[in-house]
Amino acid sequence: MTPADFIAQWGPGGASAHLNEEQGAQSHFLGLCELLGVPKPGSPEVADEYLFERRSRVIGEARGYADVYYRDHFAWENKAPGKNLDAALRQLLQYSLALSNPPLLVVCDRLVIRIHTQFTGHPSETHTIRIEELADPAVRELLRRVWSDPESFRPRLTSRDITEEAARSFATLAEQLRARGHGADAVAHFLTQCLFCFFAEDVGLLPARMFERLVGNRQLTSERLTQGLASLFTTMQTGGLYGADDIPWFNGGLFARIDVPKLEIVDITELRKAASLNWSAIDVSIFGTLFERGLDPAKRSQLGAHYTDPATIARITEPVITRPLLQEWALVAQDLSQLAAKIRKNGDAAYKKTHQRFVQWLERLRAYRILDPACGSGNFLFMGLKALKDVELHAITEAARLGLDREQDLVTGVHNLLGIELNDYAAELARVSVWIGEIQWRIAHGYGAKTNPVLEPLEQIECRDALLTWPLPPLGEGRDGGQPTPIEAAWPRADVVVGNPPFLGDRKMIRELGEAYTFALRKTYEGRVPGGADLVCYWFEKARAAMAGQALNAAGFVATNSIRGGANRKVLDAIVRDSRIFEAWSDEPWVNEGAAVRVSLVAFGHFSQAATLNGDQVPAIASDLTNLSHPESDLTHATRLRENADASFIGTQKNGPFDVPGDVARAWLALPNPHGQSNAIVVRPWANGLDITRRPQDRWVIDFGVDMPQDQAALFETPFQHVLTHVKPTRVNVRRDWHRTNWWLFGDSRPGLRKLAANIERLIVTPMVAKHRLFAWLPACQIPENLCVAIARADDTTFGILHSRMHELWSLRMGTSLEDRPRYTPTTCFETFPFPVGLAPADTAHQRTEPIEGGALIPADLPEVPFENFKPNQPPALASQAQPAINSKSPATAPATLREHACAIACAAHRLDALRRNWLNPPEWTQGLPEVVPLGMSTSPYPDRMAPRPGLSEADAKALKARTLTKLYNLRPAWLAQAHAQLDAAVAAVYGWTDWRNDMPDEDILRRLLALNRQRTQTESAP
Repeated sequence: MTPADFIAQWGPGGASAHLNEEQGAQSHFLGLCELLGVPKPGSPEVADEYLFERRSRVIGEARGYADVYYRDHFAWENKAPGKNLDAALRQLLQYSLALSNPPLLVVCDRLVIRIHTQFTGHPSETHTIRIEELADPAVRELLRRVWSDPESFRPRLTSRDITEEAARSFATLAEQLRARGHGADAVAHFLTQCLFCFFAEDVGLLPARMFERLVGNRQLTSERLTQGLASLFTTMQTGGLYGADDIPWFNGGLFARIDVPKLEIVDITELRKAASLNWSAIDVSIFGTLFERGLDPAKRSQLGAHYTDPATIARITEPVITRPLLQEWALVAQDLSQLAAKIRKNGDAAYKKTHQRFVQWLERLRAYRILDPACGSGNFLFMGLKALKDVELHAITEAARLGLDREQDLVTGVHNLLGIELNDYAAELARVSVWIGEIQWRIAHGYGAKTNPVLEPLEQIECRDALLTWPLPPLGEGRDGGQPTPIEAAWPRADVVVGNPPFLGDRKMIRELGEAYTFALRKTYEGRVPGGADLVCYWFEKARAAMAGQALNAAGFVATNSIRGGANRKVLDAIVRDSRIFEAWSDEPWVNEGAAVRVSLVAFGHFSQAATLNGDQVPAIASDLTNLSHPESDLTHATRLRENADASFIGTQKNGPFDVPGDVARAWLALPNPHGQSNAIVVRPWANGLDITRRPQDRWVIDFGVDMPQDQAALFETPFQHVLTHVKPTRVNVRRDWHRTNWWLFGDSRPGLRKLAANIERLIVTPMVAKHRLFAWLPACQIPENLCVAIARADDTTFGILHSRMHELWSLRMGTSLEDRPRYTPTTCFETFPFPVGLAPADTAHQRTEPIEGGALIPADLPEVPFENFKPNQPPALASQAQPAINSKSPATAPATLREHACAIACAAHRLDALRRNWLNPPEWTQGLPEVVPLGMSTSPYPDRMAPRPGLSEADAKALKARTLTKLYNLRPAWLAQAHAQLDAAVAAVYGWTDWRNDMPDEDILRRLLALNRQRTQTESAP
């Protein structure tokens, strides 16, 4: 068939023009396929993927879902000439879900073909082809791509691109208006009204591009434009005529307050620029976040930062909202299917009974409530509403397949949402986000926007504190009656709670929320939330309490990934005790206030769905967000052991610039003082976590000890003058009185650590936060800072046990993390760890060591008794699992005494440390330089420091600088792996694990250690 033949047959007055819709639909489509040279429906090469309408009649409709359906290509609806193609498109949109959401929706009345794109994450575009244009080869090629290459119709811009550009434009406007003295609140409210107007006219709610024409009218003065905008907003509030145009009643609270600032030409120009964007395609899942950054002066700097992907938010909404509701619907659908089987005709008794059952389900959805008690600018609320409406549409589609009339409108809407938000900007944007989001959803699925009013009121998104409320003082109370005592804030009753509560750590809470609020918060929730817990934990606890009071079914929150351990985990312990965690992502990337962070996503409640952890189904999820495949491996039951107390410490906290470069400190050590004492008493080398994981920084610190009086400190003349000049000014306005009055002393000098360190020559240290769990030696004269953990032991045996795979696994599971780096804390990682019997910190508390052959140090005075006496290391329940030993000494040759076991561990640890030091500082590249001898001393109290050899080549110097412990463990060369394997075997032997092997599963090791912890706990608690 030639183009001329086709146009002649189907054009106005053609031979087939008289055919009605049903008569002409398939003939026209088959002729078009011949013209374009594309497959016809039912062709062998496309089989069941490409079909004419299936005759599955839908009651209340003339016929089925679409005239033609080609999977992953298009759905096609034919109409007779002159019929409403917009109505045809709405029909396809309503059936799109049942058709697996094809990327193209095509409507045709034989004279006009309209191709509508519906690619997820992109604005919809329309391509219109008139029948006479088919004579053009280029037009035929465009239409042929509907069959051959639907992906080629994907719009270039994404909805995100448009949203980001719109947010930048409005941020510029906000900044301009604020710079001229307009109040930030008034500016934000006005621009929020403007952005809604842009959206409303792009989806046809404001007629004839009214808002764009108004701001684009170059004849209007600034004053007239201001008046015009105020008049338009007033009309939108109540509805009515604006000039010759009839404006719908918008309502909803958005236009209740009207205060249009005076606009200058630069503002009007920016508004015109914004008007050119396709506001109908705004991505509501990120809209609120981006506009909040632009409109809130406090968040302006975050405008170009990252934001959370909606697919990640769905990891909360899917298990908490979608999945449980679909489970409920599956049961309803079974009832409907059984009832519908008895229907004989539309309207009979069986039909009415079936329809009534379906109406009950719709009423369930109408009454469903989703609460976000930290809703921000509405991302979670919109995603929750979308999930709810998707469920309703799915149910309507399935019910239609069973023979029920298709519902003409939806029962779900913004009334299903509840929110609490403290920030005014965010709360208003949350309301606008869900308004726009619902309108977009309705249009995208073939439902028009609601009218009378267009916007439902959203007073249920409240602007208030979600945790505390201050009741009004009693009537008659005097002005000096004092601040009323806060009480716990109430949450509205809801079916589910979802959200992303604020991330504030224990220490940041006081700085950002204030001391009074923080203390009041902790007092109010005392006994329910530990005092040192992060702010996010209070939302978890409130949700748990609501479930306990039958006011909530389930909750899903985003939290810092540190919620898995320490004080934070106590709230998850309570949740697991009272209900269950049914879905969790333990350590995921997220965006918080524009910054990339690591988080845990936790869904909990009484839902019966299978437990899913990190995307995998598991038997149960423990409160540390691990797979609870065996109750005996639940490390949340591990407790602190008295035998490990008073041995590990967080390093000193300076609270001021006490540190100085090494060359400055060495110069001070040569200076005299009035009282004749050396500056070496108060000037000492210093180390933080980077000194362990990287190369030493050669930083020293001025340290006046625990309680040196100011008059004595002043006698160390130069160091004191430095502290007076640099430290004292930083302590003037600090919160704590002690820090202000004792400004020359560290904020926390760790007296317990100092007392123990005074009796030994070296300490074991590990960075609190690091990619690898590394331990190293630190001279006792060197001060560790607060991001280090110090263990006050000098023997290689303890060092070896800590650096074994056993302790590494334990610390990784018992600790928390900062972003993707594990965090080590004394209370959770060290004090809970079950050391081998006879080698626990309590057994080495005397701190004396004795050297053995090769230079390693072991704890002194270890008993020379048969090792069999120490068999309690091997839990009886696990003894039956013993297998032939691999990579360890056989029982016949194993050390016979505890001392010999300690020697084996010490030798392996000493060798590991020596190999690492030689790799870090090769003798060919480095040399040891004697440290400075302070004035008045005959020898230096400090160890030699390593320095590059003179004449080292540039390449070797660069290679030396790159040699760090972090890099070494990233590379993990064979010699390092072998050294650790030898150490692990020696430690396994002292535990009595004769079945040890290098590839023993982590869970087996942790299960054994937990059994030992529980065994020790029972022993310690025994009378």
